[in-house]
Amino acid sequence: MSEPIRFYHRNAIREISGASTTRTVLQYLREDARCTGTKEGCAEGDCGACTVVVGEPDGAGGVALKAVNACVQFLPTLDGRALCTVEDLRQPDGSLHPVQQALVDCHGSQCGFCTPGFAMSMFALYEKHGHANATCAHKPPPSRQEISDALTGNLCRCTGYRAIIDAAERMFDHAPLAPLNKESLAKTLATLQRDDTFHYEHAGREFDAPRTLEALAKLKAGKPNARLLAGSTDVGLWVTKQLRDLGDVIYIGQIEAMKRVETTDEWIEIGAGVTVERAYAELVKTYPELEEMWLRFASLPIRNAGTLGGNVANGSPIGDSMPGLIALNARVVLASIDGTREMPLEDLYIAYQKKDMAEHEFVAAIRVPTRTGKRANLRFRTYKLSKRFDSDISAVCAAFAYIADGDVIREPRIAFGGMAATPKRAARAEAALADVQWHEATAQAAMRALADDYAPLTDMRASSGYRLDTAKSLLYRFWLETRPHDPLAKSKLDVRAIELVEVK
Repeated sequence: MSEPIRFYHRNAIREISGASTTRTVLQYLREDARCTGTKEGCAEGDCGACTVVVGEPDGAGGVALKAVNACVQFLPTLDGRALCTVEDLRQPDGSLHPVQQALVDCHGSQCGFCTPGFAMSMFALYEKHGHANATCAHKPPPSRQEISDALTGNLCRCTGYRAIIDAAERMFDHAPLAPLNKESLAKTLATLQRDDTFHYEHAGREFDAPRTLEALAKLKAGKPNARLLAGSTDVGLWVTKQLRDLGDVIYIGQIEAMKRVETTDEWIEIGAGVTVERAYAELVKTYPELEEMWLRFASLPIRNAGTLGGNVANGSPIGDSMPGLIALNARVVLASIDGTREMPLEDLYIAYQKKDMAEHEFVAAIRVPTRTGKRANLRFRTYKLSKRFDSDISAVCAAFAYIADGDVIREPRIAFGGMAATPKRAARAEAALADVQWHEATAQAAMRALADDYAPLTDMRASSGYRLDTAKSLLYRFWLETRPHDPLAKSKLDVRAIELVEVK
């Protein structure tokens, strides 16, 4: 039997029936709830005009708030959660929220179309930092760089960003509001939580949100053609841009077992439902070399919604997570009603959009080895080439790793995205590096071998020649950064960092 979608919005519990299983949160807000402050710009999660804040139980009796793109989130995924939009920022007495007042004070709005999205990203940051200002003992206010990172998912075509970033700094100077009553909100959301699978139907299409891995496996076995949905940051575009009928949908976002990160002496195990933002936050504790890739992986609202397991399961040849994970010798755990099996991540990808998975199987977790034993001497880097620094798709994504045995290379691993139909290792280049001394001639031999490993395509992002030449250049950069004698610091090679120094 179909159940209504239940969520908290505008100080009340809403129950929705009769909406399509793939109706977006944005469509609901603008067309049904008449909350037209939230705008549609791109309908693909790029511009941020539709940014809202979603709250869900954090597992510790509180509520976790995160900015997401309403244009690619499907309405049934709100079940059991809270939705906050720009209309909610207005105070009961009609006064402006400090976020809004700061935007006014700093002239952070011109045409105003993008402003509600900026306001909601700023609101999420405001709540995260506990309304930090000089008069209250909460977290310190964010740095200007942290503010810029939080706003990577919001585009403005009128004012430029200085005034908006100024406003994000200024919002902490206003008299702080009482913190959002997360305790009361958590109690309200507790009344909406379900013990069993949420089942919703409309127009012959079914949406199921199981609560356990066992229930997911059973559903997938019974509906092998059902579309698995996690963060909707890719699948959402199939609906908004390609107008595809997804058929039946199984949503994994309510399975707590898939949202766990567990670290042992040997492995960092990341459940397939862990968001990209949280997954990278955990990975950089062991592999700080991933920090820039973390910040450049789409935008914060996309990382808040999208999952690492979804990126891996999608298997896009330009997915940014796979090269680094493959270079680190990560493994993928597949599950089904028959049990689980595990394989090296690179073995999952057979051909373009084809994976070594049965119809009833799904990605349950990713396992990344820790830096123990001989891996304490691991040398590792990832690099991303794209037309802009923030929120862009890679033309080439590269990852290199080896274990240093004095000056000798052991167990080299090279992986690229954007160079083949799948994320792919460079077998011949690895052979040129294996068990030899790490010096410039070695690097150049491996660079030449890349031409035998890859025959990249030319497309709208880059030509074949550009991809191959830059792949070689990235390998040479890796040599410069990790050579045994006089390695160069990242700041000496990073064009963006050099440009910033020169501007100063």
